[in-house]
Amino acid sequence: MPVDLTFKYPFVLYFLALVPLMLLWYWRKNKKNTPDVTYSSLQVFDGLKPTLRERLVHLPAILRAAALSLLIVALARPQSFSTGENVYTEGIDVAMLLDISGSMLAEDFKPNRLEAAKEVIDNFVKGRTSDKIGLVVFASESFTQCPLTIDYSVLRNLLSEIRSGMITDGTAIGTAIANGVNRLKDSDAKSKVIILLTDGVNNSGEIDPITAAQIAKTFGIRIYTVGVGTLGEAPYPFNTPFGKRYQMVPVEIDEDVLLQVAVITGGQYFRATDNNKLAQIYEEIDALEKTRVEITSYRNATELFYSWAGLGLLLLVFELGLVRTWLRRLP
Repeated sequence: MPVDLTFKYPFVLYFLALVPLMLLWYWRKNKKNTPDVTYSSLQVFDGLKPTLRERLVHLPAILRAAALSLLIVALARPQSFSTGENVYTEGIDVAMLLDISGSMLAEDFKPNRLEAAKEVIDNFVKGRTSDKIGLVVFASESFTQCPLTIDYSVLRNLLSEIRSGMITDGTAIGTAIANGVNRLKDSDAKSKVIILLTDGVNNSGEIDPITAAQIAKTFGIRIYTVGVGTLGEAPYPFNTPFGKRYQMVPVEIDEDVLLQVAVITGGQYFRATDNNKLAQIYEEIDALEKTRVEITSYRNATELFYSWAGLGLLLLVFELGLVRTWLRRLP
């Protein structure tokens, strides 16, 4: 449990500069003092040793300076703080499932659906602190781009390398879910989550999405599904001998299946129709999952004013007692 010392009013400490000035004034004042009685010779006192009272003649000035120093420090309000964290639950393991089929190049999102999805996933990863996150990509097949890790820099680099065309075109939603389940099923995290992003209809793979969702449910895995695509038609780029040309293509998202997958596993389905809506969806998912980790930070303050002020007053009382009794000077 780390402890640090600080002052509530640190500017008061500048007054400590008065202490050496006070001692300098005292030294110069005593240097100028002349005895009331003068002698032609002091040889008669050569054999006399100074008494204890004479040796301690400057003690009141020293005590007064020390007391003033302590009181100045006390007025600056010294405080000690103990800090730490109480972690009450385990972390979260998240598998991000990203559709990289050809239709993800449609430009109803800017610059296109795939790049927009990569950006919001990257921001999602940056917002986590201690959760393990993995990345699965899919088209007609599915493979793990990055296993579960807390090395977010590696994960983000692998995310940036994703391109459409890495896998034969198609949309194997069920296979992707099964791959994500395989990443999470042996996890001992308190919360296991899949976030699936797609813009199409399941048309590939050996397992259908509903069956895959039921398997996920048996392992306690919650699935959030996100459908991306504008309503109606979207501009899709085609390469021709005359350069890039655009054609409006229909947006087909199997929302019924995505909703069922989410409901079966206790998750939610979201529909994103533009970049802003997609970013808001991932922020909402991020907030929903963060509420499941209860980390309480604390910073306890302890006032040290009383000990410094008490010691300063004690020295001041002691000094006043000395100058009025044992070290009292005759008028």
